[in-house]
Amino acid sequence: MLGKTVQEINVGDTADFTKSITGYDVYSFAGVTGDFNPAHINTEFASETSFGKTIAHGILSIGFISNVLGTHLPGPGSITVSQVCDFRKPVYIGDTITANVEVTKKDEATNRVWLHTWCTNQRGEIVVDGEAKMMPVKKKPEKQ
Repeated sequence: MLGKTVQEINVGDTADFTKSITGYDVYSFAGVTGDFNPAHINTEFASETSFGKTIAHGILSIGFISNVLGTHLPGPGSITVSQVCDFRKPVYIGDTITANVEVTKKDEATNRVWLHTWCTNQRGEIVVDGEAKMMPVKKKPEKQ
């Protein structure tokens, strides 16, 4: 099923996704990306940092935003044109992260929508804040 077209999307539309971060998630992400920064995977090293323990890769939280954009709003077939994110707080193994998106603007002439994107932890603290510009799917005309 294709996602929503720009005509079907309204300013104020929202969607979200929630997941608890596991050690497996962090180690798998390191393996996929090659980012073996010891702040993410080495508990002894991380205990000496300002965070006091290992933290999840910031990009992992952005991946949860990508999930919402690509599967819910605008949904399947949509393409990310740009995404800007500020990392506000660390995410730790065991945290439950909710990725949220809200449509803030749309332009039917250029087939673009802008969405406020943010992630919160289980305490309601914003850990990532930003904006995405998306190109929603264009549905093919019905065959005659």
